[in-house]
This record gives sequence, structure tokens and C-alpha cells, in this order.
Amino acid sequence: MHRAQKSLPASYYRGGTSRAIIFQKEHLPQDTARWPSIFRAAMGSPDPNGRQLNVWGKSERDDADVDYTFAAIGIKVSEVDFSSNCGNMISAIGPFAVDSGLVNHQDGKAVIIHSHFPAEDGEAVVEGDFAIDGVAGTGAKIELAFLNPAGSKTGETLPTGNVVEIFDEIKTTCIDVNNPCVFVSASSLEVEGGILVVVSMGIAKDINSVPGSIPKIAMVSAPHEHLLLSGEKAEPDYCDVIVRAISVGQPHRAVPITVAIALVTASRLDGSTVHECTSKEPVDRDGVTIGHNSGKLLVGANFEEDGTVRDATVFRTARRIMNGTVYWVDP
Repeated sequence: MHRAQKSLPASYYRGGTSRAIIFQKEHLPQDTARWPSIFRAAMGSPDPNGRQLNVWGKSERDDADVDYTFAAIGIKVSEVDFSSNCGNMISAIGPFAVDSGLVNHQDGKAVIIHSHFPAEDGEAVVEGDFAIDGVAGTGAKIELAFLNPAGSKTGETLPTGNVVEIFDEIKTTCIDVNNPCVFVSASSLEVEGGILVVVSMGIAKDINSVPGSIPKIAMVSAPHEHLLLSGEKAEPDYCDVIVRAISVGQPHRAVPITVAIALVTASRLDGSTVHECTSKEPVDRDGVTIGHNSGKLLVGANFEEDGTVRDATVFRTARRIMNGTVYWVDP
């Protein structure tokens, strides 16, 4: 007996350097326990190429227009992880809300993220002259302001209570800003170490319950001459710090926005692994210029007197790739 296919309306968007399927919450079962199996089936997970998924819905809060849930779909395993966030795909949520006709063509706002982008005739403007490294061509500029991003998962900027921790003789900085991140100095990675930092940060009770998408792990180094994915040579003075990030177990072709914001915060912490690698004379006075595999990213941040991050700003582009229907067969 053949099983009938099931279906849901969906959209496919590029946000920054990421891509994801977006579902509207009202089209999904009210029982959220059913969501993971639907998402895995729709995405064909485990998927060696890696995919992401977003759920969007009108917000019931007075201070927000939309609610947004990010799901990291397992690449090598059948896990559906709701514990993290994707800064790149956030840039597509505002345009999606406008394009769907569920939010007037004003700036889309979330609880901690203000998204500013141009809109005309009830749709988000796609064309523009703004370029981001890692994406071909140009598009309309989308400004994302992350408000009070510290303590996203653990409630603390420094979950372990210290700027520096030593795990398996490797010096690390554990920080929770937008997403929990662990930064290690490239010079200390002469050998592979079993770094059990997740339990120490309070994200999981034991190593067996560690979520697949957090903490993000990133290797940092001081600016130096190196090659980009394009084959072009980057000179030391083109950025303030270099990062090589791992996301959901895979090397990232650029840098996750949430990692970038955490990195900028860590660069202000005297003695941290990031602070030690960051130039004291910034390339751009508007923020920290981060060098990554595909180019560079400027992140601006404002801090309170006690060092708490008040807000952080990045600029991205996004566009709708297609609207349609996702089909799958329940396993």
C-alpha cells in the first residue's frame, strides 16, 4: 500500500549568506511535538548538504509584530534543534512578513531585533546597491539591530563566570551573546582536544544532552595574510580579527551573525582569547571588522558602562526565491 503525500504551503528565502524554508505557524499542527517529524520529512534529513528551517507567526506581544522560531535540521543525524538562532535568516523574516501581506509595509520588529528595510507596494524591495561578502551581486540593505543580546540561553554574558577557561589545556573564552559561543585561539590548537565546555556553561546537564547547534565553536587569530575562498589574497590590514567558525558540526563558509556579535563582545573583554587577537587600531571606527572565509563583516556594538552589550548592528540583504508547496511522506 502506498502512503499518500502530505503537504504544506511554504516559502524559500535567502537571508544573508543562508537559505531556509519558511512555514507559517498557522499552517502547522497546534501540537508542536509533531513538528520535528514534519520538518525532517520535508527536508529529507539527515541531509549531507545541510538545511535550515524557520517558523513564522503573528506575535501576541504588544512590542513585536512577528514571532520567529529557528530550527536547525540535522546534517548527519535526524535531530531537529530549536535551541539556537540564525542571524542571517533573521534578515529574511521582515521581508517575508511584508511579502505575505500579514504585516503592513513598515519595519518588521521582533522582541530583541529591529529589522529596517525598504518596502514598496506591499512587498519588500529586493534590488539595491548593497553587497555582502559570500553572496554574489547586490541587493537592498537590511539593517538588523540586536537589542540586549547578552545571556540568550544561560542568562549570563560569561556563563562560567570567567573571561578565560582552560579545557584540556586549551585556552578558551565562553560567552553567551545572541548564541552561546566558545572562542579558542588558533595558536593553541596544535592537537585535537575533547573540550567539554557545554556542561560548564550550563547549557546541558551532561555531555549526552548537548544540543546539536550550540554552543557555536570558532577559532580566532590575529590579522595576517591569507587566502579567501575566492582565491584572492587578503592583506593583514583588511580586518581587525580573523575567525573560522563551525556551525552544526560543519565549517561555515562565512561567519554566523550570532557568532560575529558574540565575537565583538568578547573582543572588549580584556584577557579573552578574542581580545588577544583583535587589532588595537580598528580598520573602521564604526565597529569591529571580522575577516572570514568569504570576505569580511563589519559589526557595530554599543556597550553600557558595566560592559553589558546594549545593542549590536549588522547589515545584510535578503530575497524571496520561491513560494510553493512542500510535499513529504511520513516515515
